[in-house]
Amino acid sequence: MSVSSGAKRKDGGIAETGRVILQAFLIALVFRTFLFQPFNIPSGSMKATLLVGDYLFVSKYSYGFTHYSLPFSPPWFSGRIWASAPERGDIVVFRLPTDDSIDYIKRVIGLPGDRIQVTKGALYINDEPVRREAIDDFVETEEGHTTRTKRFKETLPNGVSYTTLSLFDNGPYDNTPVYTVPPGHYFMMGDNRDNSADSRVLNQVGYVPFENLIGRAQVIFFSVMEGDHAWEVWRWPWIVRWNRLLTMTR
Repeated sequence: MSVSSGAKRKDGGIAETGRVILQAFLIALVFRTFLFQPFNIPSGSMKATLLVGDYLFVSKYSYGFTHYSLPFSPPWFSGRIWASAPERGDIVVFRLPTDDSIDYIKRVIGLPGDRIQVTKGALYINDEPVRREAIDDFVETEEGHTTRTKRFKETLPNGVSYTTLSLFDNGPYDNTPVYTVPPGHYFMMGDNRDNSADSRVLNQVGYVPFENLIGRAQVIFFSVMEGDHAWEVWRWPWIVRWNRLLTMTR
């Protein structure tokens, strides 16, 4: 009888462990699907706002939910549920219109119906220049080599301010045609203006449908130096950018 009783306790322990694991999985699934999803920054297109090695929480509820909000993006429905439009200046994760298996992160510059143009590096929205002022250079040191990049403060018509970088004078994206944003779409640009494939490149990104928006970047919860890896825990004292932890993305 004692052997039988022990087997029951063992079976009960296994079942309880399984229930705990299942509950934890469901909680994590709900959190990721409806609340916040982590993303990391693999490229420098959003410098100096976001750096390679930053890890972000993106709020999935900010603009409502589409089938892209679900794990593996099953096409069970179209459009958005509980839709809320993004504001100009939001930093948004979205599915690339030309390949919806790829996530991109850029800043919302143009709203539906807007006319967007870049002339000599200056941004125009609906034929009005966006306020732009030069500030101190963005300085990076890598392997003992220091580089300085021109930096500007832009202020959008709704008062949102952020910084942009200019690697070149009269770069390939510094003079564009006028883009008219179609209904139900948004115009996205990277803050690193000369190193960002964004809505200015119609055959790569183009206008982003509202349905493709995943969520709004909210907070940097972790950050490591470019070229390093977050899983190298033993190197954290030297590779973690401690001053960027738990900072807002605006």
